[in-house]
Amino acid sequence: MKKVMTGAQAIVECIKLEGIGHAFCVPGESYLDLLDAIYEEDSIELISNRHEGGAAFMAEAYGKASGKPGIAMATRGVGATNLSIGVHTAHQDSTPMVVFLGQVDSKFRGREGFQEVELDQYFKHICKWAVEIRDVERTPELVQRAFRIARTGRPGPVVVSLPADILAQKAEMVFGPVIANPKPAPTGSEITESLKLIKNSHRPLIIAGGGVISSNGEENLQLFAEKYHLPVLASFRRHDVFQNNHELYVGHSGLGTEQEIIQTIKQADTILAIGTRFSEVTTQGYSIISDDQKIIHIDIDYDTIGKVYSPEIGIVADANEALKSLLTAENSSKNPSDKWKKWAQERREVYQNLTYIKDEKHNDEVDMRQIIKTLQKQVPDHTVFTNDAGNFSGWLHNYYQFNQRKTYVGPTSGAMGYGVPAAVGVKLAKPDCPVISLSGDGGFMMTMQELETAVRYNVPIISLVFNNNMFGTIRMHQEIHYPERVIGTTLGNPNFKNLGESFGVFTARITCDADFEDALLKAMKSNKPALIEVICDPNNISYKATIESIRVKHKQQVIKS
Repeated sequence: MKKVMTGAQAIVECIKLEGIGHAFCVPGESYLDLLDAIYEEDSIELISNRHEGGAAFMAEAYGKASGKPGIAMATRGVGATNLSIGVHTAHQDSTPMVVFLGQVDSKFRGREGFQEVELDQYFKHICKWAVEIRDVERTPELVQRAFRIARTGRPGPVVVSLPADILAQKAEMVFGPVIANPKPAPTGSEITESLKLIKNSHRPLIIAGGGVISSNGEENLQLFAEKYHLPVLASFRRHDVFQNNHELYVGHSGLGTEQEIIQTIKQADTILAIGTRFSEVTTQGYSIISDDQKIIHIDIDYDTIGKVYSPEIGIVADANEALKSLLTAENSSKNPSDKWKKWAQERREVYQNLTYIKDEKHNDEVDMRQIIKTLQKQVPDHTVFTNDAGNFSGWLHNYYQFNQRKTYVGPTSGAMGYGVPAAVGVKLAKPDCPVISLSGDGGFMMTMQELETAVRYNVPIISLVFNNNMFGTIRMHQEIHYPERVIGTTLGNPNFKNLGESFGVFTARITCDADFEDALLKAMKSNKPALIEVICDPNNISYKATIESIRVKHKQQVIKS
């Protein structure tokens, strides 16, 4: 396809060819031509944000929820650097994303022009590819390549720098076809050897990661686990990779995971790792997998295989294609799944005992377990949860049961401020799904202005803010390492109820868990953006410790030493 058009119009044509319906930005004069080209295209809705970090988080979450690259845009150095947190999140989370950044005019480059930053150099460490367009006629070639790189192999972010003069120039543009994502499959011998290794094990375990989700392999993962009766454990913040109410689900490995569940990984003699990079968090600081354990590592990225642990068998393949091959492989020997049933049942019972919540609502305090129990009871199974980093998320991660696929969107990068803008991005990608954001007061205050964006575009999300007037996670570590020496972690907050009302959203303030159900139901019925503040006891610093208990433990250790 050939057309005469401007560089800006060529970029919009590439977005249109990819079938992407939204782009997120804070507008800037350096790429006004691109904004004007989007104005002419009815199939793309521009979402104008209140901060570039919010735009990047929305685009990243949109990419997770839609499976298509999220698009974020910002102006030169100041906007680009604000936006970089979302690029880092997409990189660590393996999320397809394409970022368009305005740049100074070509003739001003290298003179430290107004807001000039070498954008391709600045971003290259935290993205899959960074490029500056210097010849307008190459715009389709480079932008289409950017989209291919973002969504193929291990997905991730790509950054495209756009000198302002290039956007306005005209040329005959040549557009190539939009290719389907390659889906490499394992060889027959790799599958045979893998099944042989699994069948010779006594305590096999599947660790399933984001590669299963991005390849839409959840159904085949379940079928394969059921065929051989293999227990399945989710990697960090991939809770929805396997139905949590399934008899073979045995928990997740993340921040604050109970030691009894960590023992499931330690006791396994063979680990089938599918679509996971063995992150620091999943492996509990690279501490829970030993040389005695045999590993079969399946990942679409060559560089991921063996990067942390040397596997017995390393397979470069699309996770879903690998699961199909494992599931349909000829099985000439007797299926040994019976010998693993007891092992799977034992680990499942451990998980169930840890996640059981007794129903006991309180009229004088907030028990976070009861908040989670109410959410489990009242929200539809297809509700999508987004959340910030923070200790409040421990209650969600350890007690909520994700029983439907693609219902959790959280940053493995641990980025604060993610929850609210991510919820807006998810809701735009999946308008038929209810979307609930969870944040602490610290993270919420970083991007709360995006509630106005939700109001302006009529995006009905529910934002839960757990307020304990502190940076809770950092305070916990502060108390562990420097007990009673509190500095920098105490916060003051506005009246969140009044704040929500000023934005024009449904608002409620909860001081006891007995009142939460009514507020939640009203927020769900309001069909508009909602903010529910939940007042939390600062002493309840995490789901399994209080500040008081941390201090007592430290004193006991001092006495012993």
